[in-house]
Amino acid sequence: AALLARVRAQLRRQTLTSASAAPVLRFGSVSVDLTRRVVERDGQPVHLTPIEYRLLTHLGAQPDRVITHQQLLKAVWGPGHAEDTHYVRVHMANLRKKVEDDPSMPRPLLTEAGIGYRFRA
Repeated sequence: AALLARVRAQLRRQTLTSASAAPVLRFGSVSVDLTRRVVERDGQPVHLTPIEYRLLTHLGAQPDRVITHQQLLKAVWGPGHAEDTHYVRVHMANLRKKVEDDPSMPRPLLTEAGIGYRFRA
């Protein structure tokens, strides 16, 4: 079961990287170079933790699609964390502080109350 989960995760990662035709994700004053794994805001480097980076790229790879808490947990933390929805809330709050112009009024990283999140480019 563990091997199967790892294979699925690897396939999902390959699909995400090959699905994103543009190597740079841009929104507002933020650019994410997916090849170099560099995030900049107004031309200045932004330090994201590995979890924050995976959250951002997973949401950014599927614009305008609602991603449930469980889907994010499985994609970012792995299948053993499907019930730890508070992880997502804490890390999304930290991510918003780093990439949103006004974290209290998020624009690209939208909350779908009780469901999950949506990335709007």
